[in-house]
This record gives sequence, C-alpha cells and structure tokens, in this order.
Amino acid sequence: MSSIDYAVMLGTLLLIVLYGIFKTRKSSGIDSYLLGNKDLRWTTIGLSVMATQASAITFLSTPGLAYESGMAFVQNYLGLPLALIVVSALFIPIYYRLKVYTAYEYLEQRFDLKCRLFAALIFLLQRGLAAGITIYAPAIVLSSVLHWDLSLTIVLVGLTVIVYTVSGGTKAVSLTQKWQMTVILVGMAIAFASILYNLPEGVGLSNGLQLAGKLGKTGAINFDFDLSERYTFWSGITGGFFLALAYFGTDQSQVQRYLGGKSVKASRMGLMFNAILKIPMQFFILLTGVMVFVFFQFTPHDVLFDSASVEMLENSDAAGELQQIREAHLENHQLKKEKSLEWISGIGREEHAQESPVLQELRSLNDASRELRDRAKSLLMDEFPTQNQRDSDYVFISYVLGFMPVGLVGLLLAVILSAAMSSTAGELNALGSTSSVDLYKRLVKPNASESHYVLVSKMLTAFWGLVALAFALSADLFENLIEAVNILGSLFYGTVLGIFASALLIAKSRSTGVFIGAILAQSTVLLTFIFFSEEVSYLLYNVIACAIVVLVSILHAALLPPSGKQQALDV
Repeated sequence: MSSIDYAVMLGTLLLIVLYGIFKTRKSSGIDSYLLGNKDLRWTTIGLSVMATQASAITFLSTPGLAYESGMAFVQNYLGLPLALIVVSALFIPIYYRLKVYTAYEYLEQRFDLKCRLFAALIFLLQRGLAAGITIYAPAIVLSSVLHWDLSLTIVLVGLTVIVYTVSGGTKAVSLTQKWQMTVILVGMAIAFASILYNLPEGVGLSNGLQLAGKLGKTGAINFDFDLSERYTFWSGITGGFFLALAYFGTDQSQVQRYLGGKSVKASRMGLMFNAILKIPMQFFILLTGVMVFVFFQFTPHDVLFDSASVEMLENSDAAGELQQIREAHLENHQLKKEKSLEWISGIGREEHAQESPVLQELRSLNDASRELRDRAKSLLMDEFPTQNQRDSDYVFISYVLGFMPVGLVGLLLAVILSAAMSSTAGELNALGSTSSVDLYKRLVKPNASESHYVLVSKMLTAFWGLVALAFALSADLFENLIEAVNILGSLFYGTVLGIFASALLIAKSRSTGVFIGAILAQSTVLLTFIFFSEEVSYLLYNVIACAIVVLVSILHAALLPPSGKQQALDV
C-alpha cells in the first residue's frame, strides 16, 4: 500500500475521532456520559443506529457471502422495517416516560429484579462475544495489508477501540458515528463505480448482472417453505422480524443510540430513517459482491483470496500440490473468461434466450473453479489444522488492494476501519452502561455520586473491551463472520424479546411465569442449535424462543392465581 493510501486512511480516521472528542470536550456527569445529555437530532440518531449495526464485518464479509452464494442474504432483513415501526410505537414512548438509562430497568418496574438481571446478563454475554467478532474483522485487513501477525493485530486494534470508547462516552460515539457512516456510504459507492469501470470493454452493469443471474448469483427472494433453507422470504419476514425487533427494541447497544434523542419524535424519525434505508443499503453491499464475482469472471486471481494462507502453503511440503491446483485454476479461468465473453456477445440473439451449450459449459467451469478452491482449502487444513479457512472474507479486500487506484485504497480501508470503530464503540459503550446501571448501581452501590458512576462506567467499558478482545483471538473458528454475528444474536435475542413482549402485551403476565418461560426458551434454542442446526434455520430461533416465553407466561397467568397486585404499565 502506498504512502498516499496510508495518509488518506489515517487522516480520515484521525479527523473523525478528533471531531468527536472536540464536540464533547465539556461533557461530564452520568447523563452526559451514558445518554449524551439527550440532545441528539434525528439525523445523528439515524446514522448512529445504522453505524452501530453496520460493522466492519458488513463490508468485509457480506460482499464475500454474495460472491459465494448470491443475494439471498438480503432476505434476512425483510422483517426489519415492520420491527422498527413496532419499536417506535411501543418501546420508545415507555423508555422516555420512565427516563431509563437502559432497556432492562423497565423490566424491574414491570416484573422484578430477577427478570431485569436475567435479560441484562443475556445481553452482556451475547453482545460481549459479538463485540469480539467486530474487533476481529478489521484486524484481518490490517494483518493482510501490513503483513503483521494476526493475533498481534487483533490486540492493537482492540486496545485502540477500547481507549477511544472509554474516553468518549455516548455522545462522542454518536457524533463520530455520523461522520463514519457518511465515509462508509461514499466509499462503498466509489468501490462499486470502480468495479464497473474495471470491467472489460463491452461488459457493463446490465449484461454483467444477466451473466451473474444465469450463474445463480442474483436470486434475492426464495419462497420455498423448506425449514432447512437458511434464507427464504418466510424466514426473513418472520425470523428476521423477531431478530430486528429484539435487536432494536431490547439490545442496549441500539437502545442507547436513540435514548440520546432530544425527543420521542427525534428517536422515532431516526429509526424510520433506518426502516427506509437499511434494506437498500444491504442490497447494495450484496450487489457489490455480485459485481466482484462478475469482475473475477474476466480478471485472473489466485485460487485462494487469502494471500497469507497461500504463502503458508508455498513454504510447506504441499507446495507442489498447490502449484498443480493453481495451474489448473488459471487454465480454468481462461476458459471461463472466453465463455463469459462469448455468452455476453450473444445477448440479443434469439437462441440466447434458451439454455445454450455455452451457458452450460460456463456453469460447469464455475463448478470446477469452486472445486479447485475447495481443494486448496482442504490442502491448507491438512497442512495447518489450526488454520481455519475463511477465504470468502478476503474476496472484497482482495479487489480493493489489487485493483483500486492509489488514494482510493486508503479511503476504502478507512471505510472498513470506520465501521469497526463505530460498531465496536457502540457495543462497548452499551456493555459498560448496562454493567454499571443494571448491576453495579442496582446491586453494589445505589447512592454514589455521578462522578463515581462515570468512573465505574469507564472501568466496566474497559473490562468488556478486554473480554471482547479475548474472544476476538478465537474468532477464526467461524467460516463466515457476517453469519456468525447473526447466529450468535439469534441464540439469545428471542428469549429477551419474549420477556419484553410479555411485559408490553400481556397484562396479566407475572415475573415467575416469564422467568420460567425464559429459562425454557433459552434451553430449547441452545439444544436446537447443538442438535438440529442443519434442519432449522437460525432465524427461526428468535420465533421459537419468543413464542415459548409468551406461551409459558400466558399459561402461568391463567393457571395460577396472582399472589398479589399485578398490573401492567399503561402502554
């Protein structure tokens, strides 16, 4: 990478961070540190919410997922707009009326302490682990670009984010996220334009997408009712709805973003901003991955995109076998290029509308290309059993480093690192506030000074940063990071959502029934994941867990008389 790219990358990141520090230099007190004085505008809330969700994983792993499997992942977000409408109508007014710092304070007022602590502890476990993955993702980039040891890179990136988050607080996080998200959107648009510019003469967006469609990459919607299918319209509109409802309504990393709004209206408008733009943004990122696939139909690349893994094999006893695979891969690629150009040149002819021999041969060549990559992955695992192969996460960054102009490479790396900083900062900020408010302030020292709570919040934020850092060092256990984050969320979100749904919608629900339901739901989901992960889509875990909590709380309320006055808050 050139010195110009380094200057662009570091300059962009430094300006954003300094802006956040400057704008919040006079902030003090618990309200300021945890809620940003509740004066954020809807535009800042909207971009901050989007930035917290759109981590570096989104921009590293999602294009690679589209390269491998096509556009089907977009169905994961189909239920999100409806979920945000529900959050705006039900959750936000209650949080504002009760003047809570965290979402889980409401549960104690509605039920009791054990329900509050159970939900808070689930959040801390799930989000603490997820934060580790969001630290790991950008470490891949720096490790590849700078040729540093991956573990060392993880530690350096993690410690940097911890220092930035501990010093900033909620308002600094939100203000910097606004500009980080702006850089992200501009950078991805430039990357997409670069891909189109670098396509061969005569190949553009339209015929490129036609080619990708014939090779099975553009099918975005699947109406199949097969439960074993990971992404379908039905799993997205149901499981995706419950996942988004739990994430935006009960996950403190998101709740804390809109609790800093100057009014209920500002918070609602910030969420509606995401309801309108989130699916198009994810569609565009996946489309970028599809166009990278089209680009590499014509431009040669190594059999594995992870150059570090290739270098390890080159210096091992398997170097000879690797060379044979690479030669076969290059020969196969040349044929793919020729057949792709031949197929595109035939667009418009009458016979082109049919399944032509050229198209059939092109599909066979792509199957052969996939088999050669699988052989290379297997070779890597045979030689280095502890080196888990996550090659799809290197697809997009390989394009950026290899084919984008000087200066723009630095900008795209700033995009990825901005996403990492914004998402991880939001997560650690929420972990610190939940630990300090729901655990420390509630159980340990309820009547301390504001300065004491700010200090404790900073210490707990740093603690969770170290926990996330430890998990990041084992994140290579996952094949694709974007799926790992969603699976991890689905293992826990449904239970927490069930607790909140029982609180908000079932007037006669009581703490004992909800707590029993939550234990059963969490146990069921974990057992389903362990024994039936291939048969049941992980998106449905959210539906299953939520339904169990709600049903058990209804049965408990119906079968056992209340022990005292039980009354739901007026919603």
